[in-house]
Amino acid sequence: MTSPTDPFTASIIPFEVPEQMRAFAEKGVSQARDNYAKFKDVAESHNGTIEAVFSSASKGASEYSAKVLEFFKANTTSSLDFAQSLFGVKSPSEAMELWTSHTKTQFETLTAQAKELATLGQKVATETVEPIKASAAKFYKPAA
Repeated sequence: MTSPTDPFTASIIPFEVPEQMRAFAEKGVSQARDNYAKFKDVAESHNGTIEAVFSSASKGASEYSAKVLEFFKANTTSSLDFAQSLFGVKSPSEAMELWTSHTKTQFETLTAQAKELATLGQKVATETVEPIKASAAKFYKPAA
């Protein structure tokens, strides 16, 4: 039994959608499809950019790590050579002279290494950001 007041059991009365509403809905669907296609293209392009950024960052991190290990090896070797030299010292003044010389050399070496690491870090950062800048240049034109 159907009740006229119960919306779930009432019979459905068919109705027609006016032509203007239909055209408006079709236009909205068409615009949504176009916007989706544009969004998909941009997303695929950005995926390539993200892959390039991670690839560049990974390569840069490997270079940086290799340089740090190289410095670690050089500094360890220098410290072991210094310790070996200390065993051959015959007087406290000779030990102090050796110590002073080693400290000065290590300070200069560490300063040069820090500069080299800073330069390498800037290079890695610049190379990592480059794909982002290139991608942004495609989509955003600078204001005149």
